[in-house]
Amino acid sequence: MGRRCSAGFTSELLDIRTAALDDAFLVVPLILLVVGLILIVLLRSLVAPLLLIGTVVLSFAATLGLCSALFTQFLGYPVMDASFALYAFVFLIAFGIDYNIFLMARVREESLRLDTREATLHALRATGGVITAAGVVLAAAFFVLTVLPLVPVVQLGLLVAIGVVIDTVVVRSFLVPALAHHMGRLIWWPARAAPSAPAPGARAAPRTATPGDRTPPRTTPCRRQA
Repeated sequence: MGRRCSAGFTSELLDIRTAALDDAFLVVPLILLVVGLILIVLLRSLVAPLLLIGTVVLSFAATLGLCSALFTQFLGYPVMDASFALYAFVFLIAFGIDYNIFLMARVREESLRLDTREATLHALRATGGVITAAGVVLAAAFFVLTVLPLVPVVQLGLLVAIGVVIDTVVVRSFLVPALAHHMGRLIWWPARAAPSAPAPGARAAPRTATPGDRTPPRTTPCRRQA
């Protein structure tokens, strides 16, 4: 018997979905591997890169589920295009890791002189406004794509815009700082970036002079008795 071939819109959608899944199985692990290696070299840690990649993937999954319900239930699209999800993943992973690097590099810099929990708060205060503003501008730029008459472009622009807002407002402002604050120095394992925090109420040890120290030791003036 000869080989049977089917044609039509349903068969075309099936071929597109199959090709998209094959590409995703190849591209997604490769992207995560490259991003993980870059984060390990930059942050000199194994725990922090896994934590950051996990938050970005979670943000993408939440965005994909929200947009799938939005497209099919509220905007009236019969189906969400399966081919553009991979492009959205590349965009959101790139933007999310970029903001993660901006935040956690500042946390590591502050951790060299402060405890990790205090360094996280300092870094969040220093970079929070800049990251949020950059995310809003980027989301607005992708939202402009929704005015085009092409359905895949509209879906891609709306998905990336929503994903960037979720990533900057929720993940970067609350989730990542909360996890870093909760884990403390463990987030830099196996490296040791943060100094040991002094015990509450402990007094600093007196400074002792060394043979090459030119700074004279501090002396306490004596009071004359009347």
